Amino acid sequence: MTCTFDQRIDRRHSDSLKWQKYGGQDILPLWVADTDFRSPQCVIDALQQRVAHGIFGYGTTPDELIAVTTARMLARYQWKIDPEWLVLLPGVVSGLNLAVRAFTEPHQGTVAPTPIYPPFRSAAKLADRAQLDVPLKLHEGRWLADFDELSPAMTGNEKLLMLCNPQNPGGTVYRREELEAQLRFAQRHDLIVCSDEIHCDLLLEDGVQHIPFGSLNEDAQRRSVTLISPSKTFNIAGLGASLAIIPDKALRARFNKARLGIVPQPDILALVAATAAWRDGQPWLDEQLAYLKTSRDWLTERINAIEGLSLARPEATYLAWIDASQLNVASPALFFERHGLGFSAGRDFGDDSFVRFNFGCPRDLIVEAVRRMEKAVRTLRR
Repeated sequence: MTCTFDQRIDRRHSDSLKWQKYGGQDILPLWVADTDFRSPQCVIDALQQRVAHGIFGYGTTPDELIAVTTARMLARYQWKIDPEWLVLLPGVVSGLNLAVRAFTEPHQGTVAPTPIYPPFRSAAKLADRAQLDVPLKLHEGRWLADFDELSPAMTGNEKLLMLCNPQNPGGTVYRREELEAQLRFAQRHDLIVCSDEIHCDLLLEDGVQHIPFGSLNEDAQRRSVTLISPSKTFNIAGLGASLAIIPDKALRARFNKARLGIVPQPDILALVAATAAWRDGQPWLDEQLAYLKTSRDWLTERINAIEGLSLARPEATYLAWIDASQLNVASPALFFERHGLGFSAGRDFGDDSFVRFNFGCPRDLIVEAVRRMEKAVRTLRR
């Protein structure tokens, strides 16, 4: 396979949300989490074959996708999944919102590490639920939360613990003992656990292994909803196909009841793309991971060499969570935007002193972005 990750594909005049945000402006879009890489050929071929059929009526749940998913969980994580546990969704974000509405009442609340992917925060807000934040702190270069510190603030009305593993935006891949500590917290406070594991295939650190929360033991399995999708891994986010793994029959029934009449099934082309990606996309994924790891290493070194910025090397994802607190600017995101850089604002994740840099793009774009960052920071030293 010939590596194509260096190829610049012009998305400025396409329907790309990422690139249209700064249309007509000299601002590099490095924000929303889709990559600028062409999707695997196996996905493109599968879609073209399905489109050639020419009829797009209502579809059924594809048996092959269910089989591919259960085989993947067993092979990668030694987690034996019953096909009945799987619930198809048009996106992980809808799963987060469904979990909040299915497993909490209006007077109850959720718990989530922070900073965290913005839909975790908005899911509670949109449902008019309270949310307790567990601050993430840097421990030996990894973003971790101490759940024991939160215990005094628990009121007893919290019913749902919302996790993100690998962590977005920090890039931490939780070790078994860290997941077990999260489980003990959930047991102590009798919490259901919703774990977003959409970035589980994007591991960049040698020797690090993803462990699904629900695979820890029978109790973790009983109290968990695990959200997975090939969308981030294979750059098919516009083809929304995700799955919730809900082993407990009663939780699954509550989850499915909450979606009735509101959240549809994924469309037929999304299911075709997801099946092809997980079935045939591993060679492409292996090359992408090697490319992203090199980009991650270069970017980490260069960012940490810029006075006023720091970056803890992400163990997973193509997202860099950059601490800009030492720049002493009111909003780092707006500051960099004025210098031609469109990052995700840390405010949306829960800390406005950071920006999130999406390095899932050709390396020459990353080099240009860092050049602009260096130039921008120099203006503060004049």
